[in-house]
Amino acid sequence: MASTQRKVSAAQTNAAERLADFAVAADAARLPREVIEKAQGCLTDYLACALEARSLPWGKQVTEYAAIGPAGPAAVIGAGLRVGAPDAAFANGTLGHGLVREDMHVASCCHLGVVVWPTLLALADLTGAARGEDFLAAGVVGYEVGARVGRALFDADLAAKIRPTGTVGAIGAAAAGARLLGLSREQTIAAIGFAANCAGGVNEWPWVGGTEVFFHAGFAARNAVTAVLLAKAGAFASPTAIDGRAGLFAAFDRRDKADAIVPLADGKYEIMSVYWKPAPACNYVQTPCQAALAVAKSGVKTQDIAEVRVGSFTSAIRYPGCDQEGPFDGILEAKMSIQYSVAATLVNGVVAESNYAKVDSAEVLRLAKATKLSIDPQFERVFPAKQGAEVTVVLKDGSQIGERRDDIRPVDRQGVRTRFLETATQAFDKESAAEILAAVDALSADGAASEITRLAGRA
Repeated sequence: MASTQRKVSAAQTNAAERLADFAVAADAARLPREVIEKAQGCLTDYLACALEARSLPWGKQVTEYAAIGPAGPAAVIGAGLRVGAPDAAFANGTLGHGLVREDMHVASCCHLGVVVWPTLLALADLTGAARGEDFLAAGVVGYEVGARVGRALFDADLAAKIRPTGTVGAIGAAAAGARLLGLSREQTIAAIGFAANCAGGVNEWPWVGGTEVFFHAGFAARNAVTAVLLAKAGAFASPTAIDGRAGLFAAFDRRDKADAIVPLADGKYEIMSVYWKPAPACNYVQTPCQAALAVAKSGVKTQDIAEVRVGSFTSAIRYPGCDQEGPFDGILEAKMSIQYSVAATLVNGVVAESNYAKVDSAEVLRLAKATKLSIDPQFERVFPAKQGAEVTVVLKDGSQIGERRDDIRPVDRQGVRTRFLETATQAFDKESAAEILAAVDALSADGAASEITRLAGRA
């Protein structure tokens, strides 16, 4: 897709300068319509996830945490609570990540929406005067900046140790927040620099059942708000915090990759590469679940299955927790496991949150243990442009039934809207759900961003 936004060259500039130039110049009036609509879809998907996650343990925990602090201008989604902007961003980032159904940018291995939108909503509430067009333009900036940094920084080895969303999410969200508040080029560079200093989030959680994964997005959103407000107050951060001799990329021995950080380098907006998950689980289980569902619909009886074979690619198999056959202490480990998710789909015949409500089903655990993962050369070759999977069940009589998918089939925009309306109706009522969706739609007509939190922030 051709861009109408000015491209930023890597020549004679550092990464933060290139990112800041893009952020400052971003103009909603010059963004393609499909980019604006994708941003609205991403915001809608985020709100649905945040509302549905309120009742989960980590949703209750982060809301309780936010309530400890002083009252403030910023709303916590679905809580009837207003707190300071950093605390609201922390709570709303965690809520948005609570289902593990957040939007996905595959090439950077990041969930950008659960950092970008909480940051912007908190800052919009803080200022009380965020125009809808500025809000959407800022959202596009956040996705572009976070994705370009993540693309350049991460490969399968690094992503297996350091959480991409926690590492680059704050950088994208800080650029977005700077654009929303209309910060100068120098202030935007400072905000990006402060956010680079906040990179963090380790991937030990899948191995021991830790729930810090949900809070990674919250930490990043809170750090982004802090970075923006520090820069607005005149604080100075190293312009080379990303690509300098001791910057973020140098810390991971990837300084030579930083020149690739160029917004719109290929003339395409990164937000258009983001997809909406069908399953409330890890990115890498999505296509296997869809293939398994097709097998399940063939009429196979799980008690007749002796073995399950899943063809995938290196990044999926090596990501923490994805190659795990159980047993499972909690739903998070199950949501990360390819073996569990495929087995649960075969047993239950659906791809849904209900697959993870009970993680000790004897039949699911039997099939999970009987599931073997392998690298398929074709899927390996085309990743990350496509995420293929093949699921083959070997029956006890030796016969086989299989399904091969070249890529994930994501939820479309209408599906996101339908899913939101169902969730928001359960959280509030049908009329309120329609009002919130109308407020999101109104952003492109310069509606007020604070109207969204006024409506969605109720208990």
